[in-house]
Amino acid sequence: MKIMTLGWRGLFVFCIVLTMCFPAWGRTIKIGVIGPMQFVQGKGHWAGATLAADEINARGGVQVGSEKMKIELVKADSNEFINVADATNAMERLMTQDKVDFVVGGFRTEAVFPMQDIAMDYKKIFIDCGAATTALCTRVAENYSRYKYFFRQTPFNDIYLVRTSFAHLAMAGAVMKKELNVPIKCAIVAEKAAWTEGMIKAAQATIPKLGMELVGTWQPSDKATDVTAELSAIQKSGANIVFTIFSASVGITFARQAGELKIPAAQVGINVEAQKDGFWEATKGMGNYVFTTNTYCRGVEYNELTTPFMDKFIKRFNETPTYTAGGTHDAIMYALVPSIEAVGSLDADKIVAHLENREYKVPSGIVKYEKTKDGKPTHDLTWGPGYLTSLGVQWQDGKLVGVWPNKWKLTPDGPEATYKGIVPMKLPPWLKK
Repeated sequence: MKIMTLGWRGLFVFCIVLTMCFPAWGRTIKIGVIGPMQFVQGKGHWAGATLAADEINARGGVQVGSEKMKIELVKADSNEFINVADATNAMERLMTQDKVDFVVGGFRTEAVFPMQDIAMDYKKIFIDCGAATTALCTRVAENYSRYKYFFRQTPFNDIYLVRTSFAHLAMAGAVMKKELNVPIKCAIVAEKAAWTEGMIKAAQATIPKLGMELVGTWQPSDKATDVTAELSAIQKSGANIVFTIFSASVGITFARQAGELKIPAAQVGINVEAQKDGFWEATKGMGNYVFTTNTYCRGVEYNELTTPFMDKFIKRFNETPTYTAGGTHDAIMYALVPSIEAVGSLDADKIVAHLENREYKVPSGIVKYEKTKDGKPTHDLTWGPGYLTSLGVQWQDGKLVGVWPNKWKLTPDGPEATYKGIVPMKLPPWLKK
């Protein structure tokens, strides 16, 4: 080898150069990233985590007391859409085989509950970046000593998610009233899944309060490949707005077939698949005018962190980040790492005590963890203007644009949320005929 011809002096210089070029890492910080890795939600988890970890490592790693430590990511495919048992096994492996220090990710409620219990058994901080059910954080308040290691990073809980969706629905109804001057008839279409049940009940109670007639509720499979029967029934009902509650592939099926059939109803609500850049192609352009919730949208800025994050993500992955991508990125970049550095330790109890009392900025707003009326931590997210709001986004002629919020207030005398880049919502032109 050439290095042997350098002599001892040359070898010494060579080693010095190597030391200068590459940091001397101590023990790594192992972060498990768990999610359905064959699906967009899990791919988002991994992309967001990778972006955060690479940026932190590139700037020298994490300062833990007197030691610099590198972040090491461990990918765990939960396969939770297919089999909840796979998700629990994946979490168990992270704890026992991979021996991770922290976990981020999770998506499906049915899977996150047992995943949460496993993480708590091992007293590992688990930051949820997908499941919305309120009960996950209710556990923290009711049994703090066991569940204090669980935090939500995204999305809002199901209560706030519902309220956000209702704000979108109310805006769509107002646009329809103004432009068409017709009575609003609303249908609910929700995939069959545990997370939708609470939202269905809330929607059934709230839609009449918005001055709309509820004409029916339909629940296709989350993996349905044909919803023409549901669409036919919806058309017969006279619905001119469909309130959607989709997290899985049925969102593509419903949008495509509704567009093909020119069902005379605006789609408003939650359609996770419609958050993807590939939604337009997946629906063959038939998903035009679909309105959904999202965390990010090209051209919309929450604060000074939004555009730099979006630019870096799009440059690397050539797509807009989903909320799971943004959530895992923020969980590492803004939640875990600053708290680790603040306490100078990987001790979970010390990090929890610091993190739960923080209020910090992320590219989608301000994170502040809620407490119950009697002051018990829930590790859930504060929702509303000045904190986290998410966006209402709509497909308009092949482009996803932000249409909400614009001068939105939670209370008449409260602060308002208006973001740069918001444009007016559009109704499908076939509604106007």
